[in-house]
Amino acid sequence: MELIIFLVIGAVAGFAAGLFGVGGGTIIVPLLYIVFSQMDYSPDVIMHLALGTSLATIIVTSISSLMAHHKNDAVIWPVFKNLALPMAIGCFAGAGIAGWLSGLHLQIIVGIFLLWVAYSMFKGAKKAVDPSKTLPSTGKQIAAGSGIGVASAIFGIGGGSITVPYLTANGVVMQKAVGTSAACGLPIAIAGALGFMFFGMQQHVEIPNTIGFIHVYAFLGISIMSFFTASLGAKAAHALSPSMLKKCFAGLLLIVGCFFVVKGLF
Repeated sequence: MELIIFLVIGAVAGFAAGLFGVGGGTIIVPLLYIVFSQMDYSPDVIMHLALGTSLATIIVTSISSLMAHHKNDAVIWPVFKNLALPMAIGCFAGAGIAGWLSGLHLQIIVGIFLLWVAYSMFKGAKKAVDPSKTLPSTGKQIAAGSGIGVASAIFGIGGGSITVPYLTANGVVMQKAVGTSAACGLPIAIAGALGFMFFGMQQHVEIPNTIGFIHVYAFLGISIMSFFTASLGAKAAHALSPSMLKKCFAGLLLIVGCFFVVKGLF
């Protein structure tokens, strides 16, 4: 029964990721939080499990996404080389920080992040890339990668919500920013999943079917279904109004973000 629930979550998350053009983590984390709560898991570890499992599932989807963008020559590999390692190290460290934070604090932090994403999407208007801008030095790219990695672990995402704006703000065209971000999602997801496994094992999480802060059944079910349904969501997106889609999704994130913030505070 559990596996069926996770297959459904994977189907919804994958379809929504393709439909709205965002990483699956923004969908997976709230859904897993609800399911784990209904399964009477300890409130102290529910958010940690949701975040760790979300990052683990992104390993699978990011491989598919990376291959597709590489075929379209949309990955800037020199930038990827500068960002990948510091992102991975930052994400592993971020998993440690997340493990140290309480479940309530994580709810508030993730809730605020979802509200920020909702605001960004609702605001809607994509700024034109300034061709006069160039990417910063290698050192600054490494520093940015480290910060994005830490944030990705705490928010349970592949980093696209942060990496894409960072690259476009520095003169990278949208297609290549998305492609490079997709490539960066793989080291982020691997390091984050390993981090949540390691730090979860250090805290001796006693929940069935888990390795540290990774729920094995949830990982398998969500990964399998999201891999197939993401392409269906992408096809559906082309048949609908992008503006309306973004507003609808922003409204959903607004509700979920407010839910996490209120629940964390009260």
